[in-house]
Amino acid sequence: MDRPLAALALISGYAVLIGFTDNFVRFIAQEAGLWQFHATRTAIALLVLAVLARPLGLRLRPVRLRAVVARSVVHAAAMVIYFGALAFLPVALVAAGLFTAPIFVLLISGLVYRQPIGALQIVAVGLGFAGVIAVLGPQAMAGASLAAGLPVLAGALYAVGNVATRAWCGQESAETLAAGFFLALGIIGLAGMAVLSLVPIPVPDGASGFLQRGPVWPEGGVWFWIGVQAIGSLLAVGLMVRGYQMTTAAKASTFEYLVLPASALWSWMLWGEVLGGLALFGMALIAAAGALIAWGAR
Repeated sequence: MDRPLAALALISGYAVLIGFTDNFVRFIAQEAGLWQFHATRTAIALLVLAVLARPLGLRLRPVRLRAVVARSVVHAAAMVIYFGALAFLPVALVAAGLFTAPIFVLLISGLVYRQPIGALQIVAVGLGFAGVIAVLGPQAMAGASLAAGLPVLAGALYAVGNVATRAWCGQESAETLAAGFFLALGIIGLAGMAVLSLVPIPVPDGASGFLQRGPVWPEGGVWFWIGVQAIGSLLAVGLMVRGYQMTTAAKASTFEYLVLPASALWSWMLWGEVLGGLALFGMALIAAAGALIAWGAR
């Protein structure tokens, strides 16, 4: 059953939560490393799921284990490539590459799964991506090179994972898929910590050393924000997964464009970071993309 309006509501909640929690990664990156962040966040998220599983009647056992594992690995790989690219590419360019995901979702849905693609969907994806570029600014496409293909690869893998949410894992519970995603990231995080412990490399100070930093013991405030990130991300990923299960991936992926304006809104509310006219225009394009999909669904 296709319920795009319900999916829009769920993915909007996901965008608001992710936009809030991701604003505090800047604190975590000052002292901790990416790999430790993923491993610790996974430990907290899985602990929360284990504690709540019985009281809330959560179903964590996969129906199709191979499908859940495959989806989890693909999604986790996309995030690792995304964060890895941040080490040597501008943030704007990396973000623009990741947000090519809805385009890949549209192509996969149409070419592989033979789902009908309407003109409104094509226009909405185009509007949404144009809005992303406008929000990120002209620097998003500046300095594009062969290395800039890495974020696009992350976007393609992310798209495969999003299509798989309904096509491979339609019978799974949202909590099962969320647990699988975090577990895959946690294993990758532990592997990264082990490698950097055995083969240490020079680490820049502050947030610049986020990718290269091995296991450390940061101050208490960092642990608090990792906990906030873990719980917020767990709830947000659950909402996103459920949203993808309620409509086609082509529609749901367009709704994910809302993450960028939500993050920008939280940045303004929390830190007073003001967007320029071009960015506001881009946010309007993103909102128009979501409205087109919702209107077409009705």
